[in-house]
Amino acid sequence: MSTMRAARFYGNRDIRVEDVPVPEAGPGECVVEVEWCGICGSDLHEYAAGPVLMSTVDAKTGDPKPLTLGHEFCGRLKSVPEGSKLKVGQAVMVDPHCICRQCLCCTSGNDQMCQKLAFLGGHNERGGGLSEFVAVEEAHCLPLPDTVSLESAAVIEPLVVCHHAAKVAGVNLKGLDVLILGGGPVGSALISILRAHEVGRIFLSEPTAKRKEQNKEVVDRVIDPRSEKVGDVCRELTGGKGVDVVFDCAGVQPGLEAGFDALKHSGTYVNVAVWEKPIQIQFLMFFFKEINIRSSCCYNEEDFKEVMELMSKGAFKGYERMVTSRISLEDTQSKGFEELINNKDDQIKILISPKVK
Repeated sequence: MSTMRAARFYGNRDIRVEDVPVPEAGPGECVVEVEWCGICGSDLHEYAAGPVLMSTVDAKTGDPKPLTLGHEFCGRLKSVPEGSKLKVGQAVMVDPHCICRQCLCCTSGNDQMCQKLAFLGGHNERGGGLSEFVAVEEAHCLPLPDTVSLESAAVIEPLVVCHHAAKVAGVNLKGLDVLILGGGPVGSALISILRAHEVGRIFLSEPTAKRKEQNKEVVDRVIDPRSEKVGDVCRELTGGKGVDVVFDCAGVQPGLEAGFDALKHSGTYVNVAVWEKPIQIQFLMFFFKEINIRSSCCYNEEDFKEVMELMSKGAFKGYERMVTSRISLEDTQSKGFEELINNKDDQIKILISPKVK
């Protein structure tokens, strides 16, 4: 049996690049040769504080059962099912979310809430993109437009997360004033999505120097929550009204409170972040402002297809800027995960390739 290199997660701050069997395509599956894979915040959380949601032991025996990480990846097709419209060598972006297609959520078009929702690179049976090859359901191999390079395609997945969040807001965003909490990968991707929606003005609350510098040219105002009161700045910029919508990409209590303060009466707060602690709602502000609170859970198949269609039309500008570093698979732990922990203020998105030496 042929082997490949893969970055496997064993537990807290323990990733090892090892030789593992090359996956074989099952019925209706393609094998993707990985070009680039991004490190997601959820991957980093599992690495630094976990395992939390990912299991790295065999449920029956208790023996170690490491998993190959990575769900933000693109590549070229190594093999396709017989009769497929896809072609060997074709460049594709992978939709990594795995669903049952049978539960009420799946059959009603809300498969992002599937009862068995999982992700490639997030459970043991299906390896992820931090490897040389991955077996992927044919329907989740989405051809890349000629105008989109494999060099940048791995960051499409965060764009899809933000596309879903914009839909969840439930309002026509055109011309509205919007505040984004957090200028990391999701916050940066959201800027591109909101520009495509033709929002009025975008304000970004971000404390770190690198991320402020990275985004200052593409938003209308960067607010430093350490030295400025976010709500006061937003009211000043909107003639006392406050912003129409807040997208929380930070997932911390001070950010939520600042976002509530910055919202206009009857404004909408959309949570996009994964919180590590319980959310605490300031009742009086929530009550007297009649704030609408919405939660955005990843994305569904339709979201991914819509973003790929919009990509082909050149709808999103500047999304490539979120990539701050590119490294080899062999350096996954030292220059990838550890870099994001130790120097997080200097990085936004790190991409990894098994083809970089």
